[in-house]
Amino acid sequence: MSAFSSNSSSNSSSSSSGASSSPGRAIILAGGQGTRLKPYTTLFPKALVPLEEMPVLELVLRQLKAHGFTEITLAVGHLSELIEAFFGDGRKLGISITYAREDQPLGTAGPLRALEDLPENFLVMNADIVSDINFRTLFDFHCQARPDQPPNLATIAVYRRTSKIDFGVLEFDSVSHRIHNFIEKPMLDHSVSMGIYVFNRAVREFIPENTFFGFDQLMKTLIQQQQAIQAYPFNSYWLDIGRVDDYETAVNDFKTKRAQLLPTEQPEVTS
Repeated sequence: MSAFSSNSSSNSSSSSSGASSSPGRAIILAGGQGTRLKPYTTLFPKALVPLEEMPVLELVLRQLKAHGFTEITLAVGHLSELIEAFFGDGRKLGISITYAREDQPLGTAGPLRALEDLPENFLVMNADIVSDINFRTLFDFHCQARPDQPPNLATIAVYRRTSKIDFGVLEFDSVSHRIHNFIEKPMLDHSVSMGIYVFNRAVREFIPENTFFGFDQLMKTLIQQQQAIQAYPFNSYWLDIGRVDDYETAVNDFKTKRAQLLPTEQPEVTS
């Protein structure tokens, strides 16, 4: 028996027949338990934690629609009934939502193997991302022609993030043990995955069936097999709200950046 079930077959023909450079299909991973975000996720899933009156997943869905992605598959697991009850078939947001349900945890990349109706290129992202990234620009970057080279299998949106090391860091010779540098609580820059990807459907061949398989494992497999994958640098606004401090930052930022994060939203008319 498959570890994954889906109700997305109704729109499979329209999804897979489109041009490779046309957006339309996005898969959102909304099955996590949000353990790092407790107590906010004690009674409801991480995808429904609010930014003012709007769940974070609704923000993501509205952004995707604004950038041309109107066929959405929500990969759900933990407390999936609450997500399905809130969003339904997506009609109230002007999009089509189908659900792919995990019978057992499949990780972040595992659910993709079970989806057989994927178009040539499609977007995948976590449900708990707050960003002003233009998904269409990312998608077009992935699909751009590369003369005399194979199609790009994966594009990862990346963000420069600074991390503080709360210790004095020593540099010393491993043989003599002579210290030659002492750095007090250094700040380190990293290029981190934003949890937003564009894939070619051929990537499914590298994902085992009915197995817990993460994007980290998938990327390592593609790198080891010298497949074509690339980074998409992004330097505007991004937060992964998987941790309490980042979630609380996003809540405060949303109050001042709402127009930036929802550029198509019309202001309320006041009398």
